[in-house]
Amino acid sequence: MANNRSVRMLSAMGGASTSRVLNLHRIALDHAADEEFQQKPLFASPILNRSFVLKHRTRADEVSLFPVPRAVATKIIIPIDNDDLSVGGYGMFVEERGYHEMLRTAGHYTGDALDRDMAVLKRINALPSLDPFLLREHLRMHDIEVASCYFAISQGDQQRMQEFAEQELSRLVTLASGESGTSRFVTAMLSNQVSDKLDPLRETLNLSADEFREGVFSWRGFLYYKWSMADFWPEVMKVLREINAFEPCGVATSEQKAFFAGARRSIIESVRDNGGAVTKSLQVYDRAYRELVANQSPMIFREFFLAAPIMFLEMGEKLGAISHVVNLWQHRLTSGTRTPIDADELSAILLNFMSGFGERPTDAGGRRAGSRA
Repeated sequence: MANNRSVRMLSAMGGASTSRVLNLHRIALDHAADEEFQQKPLFASPILNRSFVLKHRTRADEVSLFPVPRAVATKIIIPIDNDDLSVGGYGMFVEERGYHEMLRTAGHYTGDALDRDMAVLKRINALPSLDPFLLREHLRMHDIEVASCYFAISQGDQQRMQEFAEQELSRLVTLASGESGTSRFVTAMLSNQVSDKLDPLRETLNLSADEFREGVFSWRGFLYYKWSMADFWPEVMKVLREINAFEPCGVATSEQKAFFAGARRSIIESVRDNGGAVTKSLQVYDRAYRELVANQSPMIFREFFLAAPIMFLEMGEKLGAISHVVNLWQHRLTSGTRTPIDADELSAILLNFMSGFGERPTDAGGRRAGSRA
């Protein structure tokens, strides 16, 4: 495991958790005294439970680390010194070659704790992003119950999501269950277990139990993403305007100024392209759902259900990159206790944003960005 500069950059940018970064170090500091945090940690290893977990776009020189190539990997960064994050940390990828032994050594495991934490990491690794709603539901679906502090989901957001799902699914209730209890049906749809209340729909679609279970979770993801797009897209536009107009404090070199211009253009174009791709995927879902409820024609929706897991992963990666930009930018700029952003930090922030979209630009000093630390 190599000393990794990512932890220093994450610390400098305010320590936010986003759809691409789960900041367990910050969560541990904020909730160390909470009884639920102590009784239901995300990881059994106290060392791992103060790490950073990232969704990371693999670089060309990292592909060979994995038995099976993957575009997005789950990366763990363990700080060398929890009291001084500027020292850096040790990094590893979930399921890279030798990962089992690296994790055992880094986490100082005894007993069955390693198996338990590897099971949690397996579930995290299966997700396209670290969005708190999806992370919570995916862990619950696999009977992994952890403290609520790991998922920054407000009661208001949970209620709005429930109301959106009820409105979205109200036309389906009669077809699926022959009753008018939309709220009960939505509760069954969004629960951590696939309830037998959904059996009429499974039979209508002629799906096996495994196919239906995977499809239902991905369907939940589609509903969440559809709600998210409507709910936070105005914020996306606001943040892009701020990024485009923002000037760092202090002096910026001519190379940095040229980099800022190109980086801003690249980020705006990437957000536009990713947002367009997410919208197209949601249109596939809308068409299939419309055929099911309006024409009572289940075949197109069955095809959607079978393709939904792959589409869900692709859509999650794209929306996760957008959400990361919005959440991190807002966190960094709205905290009154943060130091001003100078040219060097703005370069780091913009490079971080571009890496989430798979960009490999040169940095402000003309060097190829993204070399492994």
